[in-house]
Amino acid sequence: MAEIGIVIPAAGQGKRMGAGFNKQFLLLRGQPILVHTVRLFEESSYVSEIVIVGAESDLLVIKELVYHHKFLKVVAIIQGGAQRQDSVRTGVQALSSTIQRVVVHDGARPLLTLQAFHRFLEETEEFSAAIMGIQLKDTIKRVDLSGKVLETPPREGLRAVQTPQIFDRGILEEAHHQAEKVGYYGTDDAALLEWMGYPVQMVEGSQENIKVTTPDDLWLAERILAMREA
Repeated sequence: MAEIGIVIPAAGQGKRMGAGFNKQFLLLRGQPILVHTVRLFEESSYVSEIVIVGAESDLLVIKELVYHHKFLKVVAIIQGGAQRQDSVRTGVQALSSTIQRVVVHDGARPLLTLQAFHRFLEETEEFSAAIMGIQLKDTIKRVDLSGKVLETPPREGLRAVQTPQIFDRGILEEAHHQAEKVGYYGTDDAALLEWMGYPVQMVEGSQENIKVTTPDDLWLAERILAMREA
């Protein structure tokens, strides 16, 4: 398996959390959310390098966390851009030239397990671009700006997208470069490759691999970790 580098965008301020500071510094089972996220990749034998991309005001705190927890695979902690896409592009550039497979994973998604991550790597080894996602439980409606229902797409063809997302470095960098040239912004990195016409493979994720965005998410994450420990 090729050397894998991890880019963790962690610059979001998390306004929906209402904490008044970066939600990734909130404690989850006594440790910052970001620490849970980084530790997973630090412990993976497949991961060679980790780059964390944060807001300028958070860089010192992130550096202190990395030093305190002895995360030796973190090779760079850098300032993010105006948008998440800008942050990921900068993060990829900070990886060593030997890294040819790049995984992008949300800093606020701390419940990915080592087993699930390694299974993801094995299932996506033959694909140039692959993402994790889960089937939807609820019926989805597409509506217009006034709230009028336009259609009900069948759930069978819909997935809620998660991270990690994995890419061959060359096509990821090309997609970011082309998007930057024309000012195109996608909802995630996979959207850039779709925009460029590259195939992206979806593999099954986990209902527990939640992104901590609101106080309810933090409560749920606490319960999930408590059950795992039990």
